[in-house]
Amino acid sequence: MMMKYNINPDIKKAETLPASFYKDAETLELLKDKVFLSSWQWIGDENQVPLSQSVHPFVLLDGYLTEPMVLTKNKADEISCLSNVCTHRGNLVALNSGKSKKLNCFYHGRRFNLKGEFEHMPEFEQTEDFPRPCDNLHKFPLKKWGPFLFAGLSPSFDFQQVIDKMNERIGFLPFDDFTFDASISQDYLVNANWALYCDNYLEGFHVPFVHPDLNAVLDYGSYTTEVYEYCNLQIGYTDEAVEVFDLPEGHIDYGKNVGAYYYWVFPNMMFNFYPWGLSINIVKPIDMNRTKVAFLAYVLDPTKLNQGASQDIDKVQREDEFVVEQVQKGVRSSFYKAGRFSPTQEKGVHHFHTLLSRFLNA
Repeated sequence: MMMKYNINPDIKKAETLPASFYKDAETLELLKDKVFLSSWQWIGDENQVPLSQSVHPFVLLDGYLTEPMVLTKNKADEISCLSNVCTHRGNLVALNSGKSKKLNCFYHGRRFNLKGEFEHMPEFEQTEDFPRPCDNLHKFPLKKWGPFLFAGLSPSFDFQQVIDKMNERIGFLPFDDFTFDASISQDYLVNANWALYCDNYLEGFHVPFVHPDLNAVLDYGSYTTEVYEYCNLQIGYTDEAVEVFDLPEGHIDYGKNVGAYYYWVFPNMMFNFYPWGLSINIVKPIDMNRTKVAFLAYVLDPTKLNQGASQDIDKVQREDEFVVEQVQKGVRSSFYKAGRFSPTQEKGVHHFHTLLSRFLNA
């Protein structure tokens, strides 16, 4: 029987998720339906389908959800996110990115338009009650934020409320001017449970101990965390006014030296805004003990790269990877059961654990 996870809403009284959460195969499997299929996922940007009548197939969270999907842009430049699984016999429909006026299954010739609507199938003239709505390709809810795209598989909340909350602080940035930089984007393989990586990201408590160079730039004493419904924000202030945001008048932080805004979005997305642009971390479970972290860089002002709170990001990533892997070894101990939260420094971790327990118990 699946165990219940309960996190006390009062952080002063709460315990963390138990060690069993990070090493229970049944829980990891249940997370697929209860958390990942019930939330939203980053699926890239609109430049993956740059032209009218084009397609881009991909696999969402390959090795975990392994969900075949396809982005399409039709003649009217409308973008759709569809299942890439033919409704006849389950064959993959689109195999390559590029120009395409239709989606044609090469197995038995079933054809769909770029909105996923069934159009034609040979040798089905005698089939009764055909076609039905289920013969269309499944269409996923899609949200666009600037050039960025998010898909909901079977979402239990509206992603717009997350976008609106983030826009309160960073909505002044010209997202359409951000340019993806493949040269500084890469994947990291972390030998640890995916949730441990999120735990680590969600608090600045470890910064003075794990990231000495970053700590020298950020003002640890004024580091703050704000918790919202399905996302939270860590604000990195700095005493150095060299590389900070040029905030417009009327902005909630106007007059403050903000070096970075770190947004975490449930369950596995991180959006790190710096004066140079945006780095995105997508945390992808592989199994209980392995995680792939996709680091994606979108540059606004290349002259500000590797300065201030964003200096030597790769070194910070490696430091996080090292400490998370040590925690992975620790939680497998027979004698570690659970910890407590720092009410001042671990609000984000408490928020994450609260959401996980709520979704798992639903």
